[in-house]
Amino acid sequence: MFYIDRRNARRQMTIKFVKEDKEVVSAQGANLREKALQNKVDIYTFKGKLMNCGGYGQCGTCLVEIVEGMGNVSPRTDFEQRVLKKKPDNHRLACQTLVNGPIAVVTKPK
Repeated sequence: MFYIDRRNARRQMTIKFVKEDKEVVSAQGANLREKALQNKVDIYTFKGKLMNCGGYGQCGTCLVEIVEGMGNVSPRTDFEQRVLKKKPDNHRLACQTLVNGPIAVVTKPK
């Protein structure tokens, strides 16, 4: 007999990468950058590919735009507040964003 302990099961949801027309399934609380890279979604511009910090929240090159489900992501970190102060509220750094529900993301926004 197969038994699932639902008390400890993490809620599953989808992350839609709009430009790539790709949906990935993720557990609640997943890091957006990690899920993108695991699913071969390119989040970096040319400059970002050369100069990214590897997901430590130091460089600001993993910029994405949350186009649906803004309430399903973690709040901006202090670093994001400083780096993205002139960007709209729905622009986030993928390495600093935790996903808690279904979202749609535009990579490399203008």
